[in-house]
Amino acid sequence: MNSLPSYSGARISGCWNLRSDGSGGGEGSLDRLLPTVSTGLSPRKRTTSQCKSEPPLLRTSKRTIYTAGRPPWYNEHGTQSKEAFVIGLCGGSASGKTTVARKIIEALDVPWVVLLSMDSFYKVLSAEEQTLAASNDYNFDHPDAFDFDLLTHTLRKLKQGKSVKIPVYDFTTHGRQKEWKIVYGASVIIFEGIMAFTDKKLLQLLDMKIFVDTDSDIRLVRRLRRDITDRGRDIEGVIKQYNKFVKPAFEQYIEPTMRLADIVVPRGGGNMVAIDLIVQHVHSQLEERKLRWDMAALASAHQAQPLPQTLSVLESTPQVRGMHTIIRNKETSRDEFIFYSKRLMRLLIERALSFLPSQVHIVQTPQGEDYEGRTFHGKSITGVSILRAGETMEPALRAVCKDVRIGKILIQTNQDTGEPELHYLRLPKDISEDHVILMDCTVSTGAAAMMAVRVLLDHDVPEDKILLVSLLMAEMGVHSVAYAFPQVKIITTAVDKKVNDLFHIIPGIGNFGDRYFGTDAPPDWSDEEMDEPSY
Repeated sequence: MNSLPSYSGARISGCWNLRSDGSGGGEGSLDRLLPTVSTGLSPRKRTTSQCKSEPPLLRTSKRTIYTAGRPPWYNEHGTQSKEAFVIGLCGGSASGKTTVARKIIEALDVPWVVLLSMDSFYKVLSAEEQTLAASNDYNFDHPDAFDFDLLTHTLRKLKQGKSVKIPVYDFTTHGRQKEWKIVYGASVIIFEGIMAFTDKKLLQLLDMKIFVDTDSDIRLVRRLRRDITDRGRDIEGVIKQYNKFVKPAFEQYIEPTMRLADIVVPRGGGNMVAIDLIVQHVHSQLEERKLRWDMAALASAHQAQPLPQTLSVLESTPQVRGMHTIIRNKETSRDEFIFYSKRLMRLLIERALSFLPSQVHIVQTPQGEDYEGRTFHGKSITGVSILRAGETMEPALRAVCKDVRIGKILIQTNQDTGEPELHYLRLPKDISEDHVILMDCTVSTGAAAMMAVRVLLDHDVPEDKILLVSLLMAEMGVHSVAYAFPQVKIITTAVDKKVNDLFHIIPGIGNFGDRYFGTDAPPDWSDEEMDEPSY
């Protein structure tokens, strides 16, 4: 790891020990932290492990909304060019690791930060172990209590920018819930847990290691308050578990790993001097890792090259060319533009379906004769529209594919950098097993399409199961997508040769979304720029 910013603190056993003289969060008073214990406990609350993506990523019951754009995390080859920055937070039970993590997230003020808790990765207990856990006789503070193989695999995939499934552990039943959480899109990962530094493979994934050092008395009081109030346990059981397992485990497994830390933070979330230093270093690391897209180089990279074999262009029949004449005409009314666009979309989708795998299927006709036909050979078909214009193609897909699943991706162009940014995605579960029809009405540079394909790959959709369909494409966009993703099938109704200095398709069709929805295009509109949907 690169050297940390200078700080006038005491260098202790190979790590920074950061201490602030300020009052911080007022964590010095034990009396104020003592839980209120009554003889009649309230009903147990169903509490689960923490695996939350902090704001500005917002979750609702039906969707995940990203309120800030994620710039490209891959290069022109379509491969990942930068990994997420992983911060490891270790410390004793109830030392304030989660509080420190949230303070760091808040101070970072950058999008796409994920908080990953080790509590989610407790092993599934056997019936005998369940009985021990119910009587506070199972050691949850031992390395053997954690599924390090799953944890390492998950953190590695998340660092690589891929979608991951996180188990949800229920502390009242001592088991995993059926539903797992899906996490995706981290630029910064904060991984916290009592055993965060005990596994060598995990340590190799951490770019920055922080140990939260909190007084043992304060940790005990916090644990009492948490386990009694939030997890419905009795005070005798909590103290028994602490003395039998928690305290010995800290001394044997956790405290010795303090020497591995790059920074030691005393007093947890109240130490803002330490948190400010950490944030400063993370910002510098993110700046070093920032990817700069050269759109001009992307535009000239494939000049004079023949169109790729993965491209399929709808035959330019008089009917197809006549519809193009109408929708390209700037004088065409909105009603006619919509009508003929829909006709073209239907033909385009039918053409795309012909590239899906099929197998021989014999049926019997009403006359009692066998007919050797074909049927789709795959699990299912999912359509994914690149908002906003790609959404107009969904009715055509639904009209020919019964019960098709639909996903959505919002990608906007950053006017300052010229780069595409991912703002929103909602994909069906288990999309990795489907053939995916990716829909966008126009593709000029291919930047938005490339980002959308990359998102699908990160969700484990095989490249050869992705079909990109578009009403109109520029040669530049075709080459960019085909070069980065040579197994993606590209289907369109027409390919125009030129893209001007503003990356508009020439002769083009105008801003498809504005013409279709009847909105006014801004002076510097781009073929691939979408407006955020009003859901």
